This record gives sequence, C-alpha cells and structure tokens, in this order.
Amino acid sequence: MDATPDHLLVVDDDREIRSLLAERLAAAGYKVSTAQDGAEMRKALGRAAVDLVVLDLNLPKEDGLTLCRELRTTSSIPIIMLTARGEPIDRVLGLEMGADDYLAKPFEPRELLARIRSVLRRTRALPGNMEPLEAKRVRFSDWTLDFEHRHLIDPAGRTVVLSGAEFRLLRVLVDHANRVLSREQLLALGAVRQGEDRAIDLQVSRLRQKLADDPRAPSLVKTVRSEGYVLASPVVFE
Repeated sequence: MDATPDHLLVVDDDREIRSLLAERLAAAGYKVSTAQDGAEMRKALGRAAVDLVVLDLNLPKEDGLTLCRELRTTSSIPIIMLTARGEPIDRVLGLEMGADDYLAKPFEPRELLARIRSVLRRTRALPGNMEPLEAKRVRFSDWTLDFEHRHLIDPAGRTVVLSGAEFRLLRVLVDHANRVLSREQLLALGAVRQGEDRAIDLQVSRLRQKLADDPRAPSLVKTVRSEGYVLASPVVFE
C-alpha cells in the first residue's frame, strides 16, 4: 500500500499563486489545501491534519507574521514563509516568529518544492518524544530562563540579555535537558537556522559566556565528542 501523501496548506491572498502552487505541489505527490487568509487557514487546520504550512507574509487583516506567531503558540507545524519583500529585516522577523524557512517572491516553484522537502526531512530527523513542555519559565542550576520575556536571570537575580540566536539555542537545550543533541537535531529543533549550522560552535561559545560556564571545563553546556551538545543540569519548568 502506498504511503499517505503529506498534506500541505498554502495560505496566500493571490488566487493565481494559490492555484499555481496547488497544481505544482499536487503534481509532486502532495495533498494540498489552500486558504486566502487567517480565518480560512484556521478552518483548514481544524478540518484535517496538516504536515506543513506555506504562509504568505502580506495577507489582508492578519499578516503572515501574526499568523506565524499564533501557529507557534499552538503547534509545531513546519512553516515556510513567502513574501514579495526583499529586505533582510523581513526574513529575520519571519524566522524570529518561528518560521522554519523563508522564500522571497518571485520564486521558482521548483525551489519551493526543494525547500518543502528539506524542511519535512529535517523535522522527521527528530527522535520520538522530543516535543518541548509548555511553560512560562524554567529553572536550572540557579539560573532562570524566562520564555515570555526571552531573557535569562542569573543566580544573583540580575537580568542577562540574550540575542535571538542565544535564546533559541538555550531554549532548545533546556527543553531537552540531559539529552545529547546532534547538529542535525539542533537545526531541526530550531536552535539554529538554516545556513547557520556551521556557526553552532560559535553560538555555544557565546552562550557559555552568558552562563559564566568555563569554556575549558564547562559544567552546564557540555560537548559530547562526535555526538553533539547537552545541557547537563536538572531542570524545573514553571
């Protein structure tokens, strides 16, 4: 028996783009649903399980960033954002809101197809039972990571400002504390973005500095040779 095709949801207010993408993606073997705005997106998500959302940034009423942020608070469905804007800040905003990849219009449908396959492949590289717990903050080794305000509080109660990259990396490490995560898993879990995976060592080094973790003999963010990185600490989610 053939495997059930992946279900993609294309959210774009341009009817021609929706039709074109639905046709091309269906021809590639995917099941495709479409929506023209946030309201239709929610209905589609309520009707059937969706494996990936292709989400346009420039939508009427609720823009793609708002919808991306909403999706990230309720699910881990992979998201690829589309936009006619070419400014780097738009790409950064989309990724900061939780998008898994970003593609600027105009684009070749073949490139979108390649990105869809890549994102789905990365997502499925995750081992089982790897979903993060829902919480507002987490405590570990006298440190507190505040998920709502996206900052770190040191053992003395002082706020330590984290960059977006540092927050993403630490969030993934605490969500999966005491588990060794490979570079591929860190990428799939969103600790680093596509194209940034070669900079993972630098990101870990910067994070250790923020945690006052001795780089010569780290006690919190440890390196496991030939395997990856692990946050070696008991954690308490609140």
